Amino acid sequence: MVRYEFDREYLDRLIAEDPETELHFVRYFDDLLSLKLRSRLRSASLIDDAKQETFARVLKTLRQKGGLERAESLGAFVNSVCNNILFETYRREAKATSLEEGHDAADERAPNAEASLMADEERERVRDALATLPDKEKELLRWLFFDDRDKDDICRELHIDRNYLRVLLHRAKSRFRERYGQQRAR
Repeated sequence: MVRYEFDREYLDRLIAEDPETELHFVRYFDDLLSLKLRSRLRSASLIDDAKQETFARVLKTLRQKGGLERAESLGAFVNSVCNNILFETYRREAKATSLEEGHDAADERAPNAEASLMADEERERVRDALATLPDKEKELLRWLFFDDRDKDDICRELHIDRNYLRVLLHRAKSRFRERYGQQRAR
C-alpha cells in the first residue's frame, strides 16, 4: 500500500463532506484498520462495528470546531481513535461474557487455586506499575478505565480540549505499558 501524505486541503475537503475525499479516506484506512482489528477481535461483525465507529468518530471530530490542527497527524489520530474503540469493545465484551456465564452467587464454582494466584499476581503488577506513574497520569487512567468517566467531562475538569486529552492518554498508556513490562520482567 502506498502511504498517503495528508495535507490541509485534504482535511478541508473531509470537513466539507466532499464525497470523493470521504471515499478515499474510507478506502485508505479500511485495509489498515482491518489488519489491526483482525488480530485483536474475534468476529467479523465486531471488526466492522469498530471500523465504522472509528470512521464516524474521526469525521465527527474533524468537523467540530478545533477538530484536528495538523493534517499530517490524521493517520495517528485515526489509530488512536481505533485504540480507544478497541478498549471500549474489550470492556463491553467482558461485561457481556460475564453476564452470559451467569455469575450469580448460587452458581459460582470454586475457583482454580492456580488461576486465582495468577490473577492476584497480575493485579499486584498492575497496582505496582500504576504506583510508579505521575499522579496526573494515574488519575487520568483511573478516570477512564476504572471510573468509566466521559472524556468530555474530563476535558472540562482539566480545562483541555479532546485532542490534548488524546495526547495525555497516549503518554499515560505508553508509560504504563513500559512500567508494567518492567514489573512482568521481574
